[in-house]
Amino acid sequence: MVCAIRVRLAHGFPIGANPQPTAPSGILGAVNYAQLLLPDFTLILFGYLVCRYTALNRSVWQPVESLVYYLLFPVLLFQSIVKSPVDVRAASGLIGAGVLSGLAGIALAYSLPHWPWLGKRLDARDHAASAQVAFRFNSFIGLALAERLAGAQGLLMIAVLIGVCVPLFNVAAVWPMARHGQHGFARELLRNPLIVATASGLVANLLGFRIPVWLEPTVSRISAASLALGLMAAGAGMQFGLLTRSKMLSTAVLSIRLLAQPLIAFGMARLFELNPVQTTVLLAFSALPTASTCYVLAARMGYNGPYVAGLVTLSTLLGMVSLPFALGFLR
Repeated sequence: MVCAIRVRLAHGFPIGANPQPTAPSGILGAVNYAQLLLPDFTLILFGYLVCRYTALNRSVWQPVESLVYYLLFPVLLFQSIVKSPVDVRAASGLIGAGVLSGLAGIALAYSLPHWPWLGKRLDARDHAASAQVAFRFNSFIGLALAERLAGAQGLLMIAVLIGVCVPLFNVAAVWPMARHGQHGFARELLRNPLIVATASGLVANLLGFRIPVWLEPTVSRISAASLALGLMAAGAGMQFGLLTRSKMLSTAVLSIRLLAQPLIAFGMARLFELNPVQTTVLLAFSALPTASTCYVLAARMGYNGPYVAGLVTLSTLLGMVSLPFALGFLR
């Protein structure tokens, strides 16, 4: 399937094109996708080992993570958007499916305290801090996988999803923890580098702007560096922390993120009649591990950061199962 997608994308199909690659299915498909994803998860493991067992410890990787987030990834997003044609009408189906899938995940996460067999066993503060784990996503891993799965068009599609979903999901992440303390939050969203890069890329694309030929090699090298460093930074940020705390809550939020979300996305792809390439990107997007910044947000808001860091780590490890499940079995 991946080869078929790459051949069609190499011929310049726009985001709304309707190629019909043959997809692997069942156990064989899951194995094929697991092999495809192995290099990316190897980089994550490499980042973890380097951070834990060499002099390149966390103090080194925190600036690297900032470099990727504030400079390298925005360049990658902008480049991936401006160099490919955007069919707004065709992309609307993918955007609608992605947003509705995310809203369903948010609703499930918020509803956990009201489940009769679970609600009474949950700590309210732990739930407020960890609800975000159920619907936020790791942009580092998502961008790398989209490029591997569907080349330039995959990057374009997931860039659009990131640009639309990041503001919505960030608001949903903060709301349970700080209903009364969101001063300046809207301003922070508008200054988010991923949102700025996506919005400016879309505007430039619609206005017909293209990166000058003489600048393309430099931009391409920056984009390539962002993927490798982003994946290694995701590994360096893993913490096992308090994984044994609130086992039922942990199971619930991770099940929503890595099992319920792909199933919902599968239904949305059918409902919106997405083409095979869009379906592949949406399923990959829905099965991503949660955002590595979840624990940073929880800690800054005065909640149990180490517990959320443990959930982020476990989510990243379980992503090695959820992504082949979504792309192999569901796809």
